[in-house]
Amino acid sequence: MNFNQTDSFNEIYTIFYRRSFLYVKSYVHDDMAAEDIVTETMIKLWEQMKLGKIDPVAPFLFTMLKNRTLDYLKRQKIKRDVRDVIQNTLVRELEMRKTSLEMSNPEEIFSEEIHQIIHSTLQSLPQKTREIFIQSRFENKSHKEIADLFDISMKGVEYHIAQTIRQLRISLKDYLPLIGFLSFLNY
Repeated sequence: MNFNQTDSFNEIYTIFYRRSFLYVKSYVHDDMAAEDIVTETMIKLWEQMKLGKIDPVAPFLFTMLKNRTLDYLKRQKIKRDVRDVIQNTLVRELEMRKTSLEMSNPEEIFSEEIHQIIHSTLQSLPQKTREIFIQSRFENKSHKEIADLFDISMKGVEYHIAQTIRQLRISLKDYLPLIGFLSFLNY
């Protein structure tokens, strides 16, 4: 079928659009993309026809459609490949973070820092208060044993221990939620 320069774009569009659309859609499987490819190709075809470069129309049109469809499919493949690379990278990163989290031990992360704060706080206390607390918490002596050792009442022992605990709470205020959580995990 030959068209001269006087034939209108509408005639070409009417004659070839449906077949062109079905042809392109059979490869791209996307109505919108097929419509875009066909419309752009028809416009380009009309521009070429106005320059008098086309005769016969159908083979030229389908060659143009084939090339534009191939370009579209190549772009889609590149996009899919990039998406796959990004997805794989995200999956690997997620796996690394998951593994890192599974292997981390919060007690080890904060243990040294917490021990340092406890040590500093205990060193800042009066010697007798510090020693009573150490006897109670680190050497597991009863209040009665500590009272006998320091020649004070059991209420005095409780007072010194309470003073130390109050100071430790102040010093460890940023860590208390974590310490509570970790002690919950240990039981």
